[in-house]
Amino acid sequence: MEEQRDKSAEQANTIDQQGTNGAEKNVDQRIADLEAQLAQSKKEAVENWNKYLRERADWDNFRKRQERLVSDRVLYQKKALFNKLLEVMDNVERALVYEDTMDKTQIQHTLHMLQWQMNEVLRGEGLNAVPTVGEAFNPYMHEAVEAVESSEQPDGMVLEELRKGYTLGEETLRPARVKVSVGNK
Repeated sequence: MEEQRDKSAEQANTIDQQGTNGAEKNVDQRIADLEAQLAQSKKEAVENWNKYLRERADWDNFRKRQERLVSDRVLYQKKALFNKLLEVMDNVERALVYEDTMDKTQIQHTLHMLQWQMNEVLRGEGLNAVPTVGEAFNPYMHEAVEAVESSEQPDGMVLEELRKGYTLGEETLRPARVKVSVGNK
């Protein structure tokens, strides 16, 4: 019996050692798997960080390129406008050279031609005069500097233009200064 007990104890020790060795192998395997996952995660994190930095650099380059395009476009448009204005200035200088040889009507005619040429340049760029006399007062386009009683015009009508106003496209660039009727009181 004692022999049987010793055999049973020996078998229990053997099973215990096998279980401990199996558990140690499972733990070691689990640690190795976790370390591999950690290394993979670190590698992905580095790749993602590098990808983020590249994307950010690409975005910064795109933004700078767009800013450069806009400034180039503005410069191109300025050059085109200045070239048109220089044509008018050339004509003013020519008129000043011959000013002494012109009489009053020739000077007036020259000034009207210069004004027409300047208006054409401005109109070509989208600048238009604000309609005033005989129009209803519009606070977005007109600046009232005087209210005048008038039996001829109803209340709120523009009677006189004191300074021209201009629109650029749909936007008022400079309101016209006007006298406005307040009707007959």
